[in-house]
Amino acid sequence: MQINEIYNENCLDTMKRMPDNFLDLTVTSPPYDNLRTYKGFIFPFEEIAKELYRVTKIGGVVVWVVGDATIKGSETGTSFRQALFFMECGFRLHDTMIYHKSTPPLTHKRYEQHFEYMFIFSKGKPKSFNAIFISKTYKDSRLNKPYRREKNGDIDTGFVSDSKSKIKGNIWKVFAGGGASDRIASKHPAIFPEQLANDHIISWSNEGDLVFDPFMGSGTTAKMAILNKRNYIGSEISSEYCEIIKKRLEQIPLKLDL
Repeated sequence: MQINEIYNENCLDTMKRMPDNFLDLTVTSPPYDNLRTYKGFIFPFEEIAKELYRVTKIGGVVVWVVGDATIKGSETGTSFRQALFFMECGFRLHDTMIYHKSTPPLTHKRYEQHFEYMFIFSKGKPKSFNAIFISKTYKDSRLNKPYRREKNGDIDTGFVSDSKSKIKGNIWKVFAGGGASDRIASKHPAIFPEQLANDHIISWSNEGDLVFDPFMGSGTTAKMAILNKRNYIGSEISSEYCEIIKKRLEQIPLKLDL
């Protein structure tokens, strides 16, 4: 099986050619419920989940970004059922993260839907975790000074932390409008945000690792894998979308020889 390739086929056909314990990381957003039409192709979820378990290395991770449709006034709960099935296959649910969309669609008779789930499944203990750090600043809005709370509950406004950063939380706010920084990708109806793919690739893999996306779409996972010095494999059943991916990856100034 060739790596650093996009295969125009059903992802099950791609994975059938993979040996056991082959992938370091999968980052994907499947065509869930009726929120996305996907050229009329079927989505055999359970078969895909079983194959992902087989081809994922011990210590490897699957990032599964998914939401639920609302049908006849009720959310489907598909995301939860999928998470439980992944666990039945043998994966651990390492983390349930939230993708907070900065440009959510409008809904009716309910609070606006601002998020999707990002389930982090691991085959055993994750072998890689490269934490993303953010600025660590706590301020009392009344005094506009850094503070810490003492054990007795009092606020010490004279406290200055030795550390200026902390590990990012598991709710990630990412701009979703358009989802990508290049116009080629905008021809795809549901673009995976580049920042989202980038941060998961950095977090759960190392340089030279192999990253898979079974629903490659417009090619975001492949693009961010290249830019972060990872190898990639993608499956995309739509030939139209494969053309988008090809054109998009050709725009990357430097193809990294790993």
